[in-house]
Amino acid sequence: MNDVIKPVPKNEILSLFSVPVGNYTLSRELTKKELAFIIKQPQRNNLGNTTSTNNTILERKELSSLKKLIFEKVLEYFNQVYSPKYQVSLRITQSWINYTKQGQFHHKHRHPNSYISGIYYVDTIETDKVFFHNDRSQMIDLPPTSWNNWNSKTWWIEGTKGNLILFPSYLEHNVETLNSDHTRISLSFNTFPVGTIGEEQDLTGLKLEG
Repeated sequence: MNDVIKPVPKNEILSLFSVPVGNYTLSRELTKKELAFIIKQPQRNNLGNTTSTNNTILERKELSSLKKLIFEKVLEYFNQVYSPKYQVSLRITQSWINYTKQGQFHHKHRHPNSYISGIYYVDTIETDKVFFHNDRSQMIDLPPTSWNNWNSKTWWIEGTKGNLILFPSYLEHNVETLNSDHTRISLSFNTFPVGTIGEEQDLTGLKLEG
């Protein structure tokens, strides 16, 4: 494998294999029609809250403009983080709305069968904390005097109205119990690569059509 960029310098502590989490703001707010469409969606029970019965919500024409804005940021994140060698892009596979009322929560989970996932905050008056968890096994527990990039097991990002958070789909995350009586509404989605993936000579070559 010829993927080593440079040797590790001596007498330094480096952050190797960092997990990229993107935090963006879209170029415009939702229109009244878009918000009304999202609010009125039929719902089903989820573990801790409810979710829309429609799990391809971004394919609806009512949200076509929003999908375009979100996808622009997804591609920006994808190209900056992964810098693909060959002609490869992403497509949004599933997308759905989450509704969390007072006393409800969004359980700890990850997104299988997806490459990059995202959360877009549609409506919230309470500053949320999206918690991301380090699931690398630590067999010896040594409580630190202070937390840093290497010993932290959990990080959180503020989720405010209009925020778009992007992350690798394997990254475990959750949102804690809502205290406000104002329903928290977010839009989540998954993606999958399309195009030329891997290397033919490494026997990892794969061509996926969108």
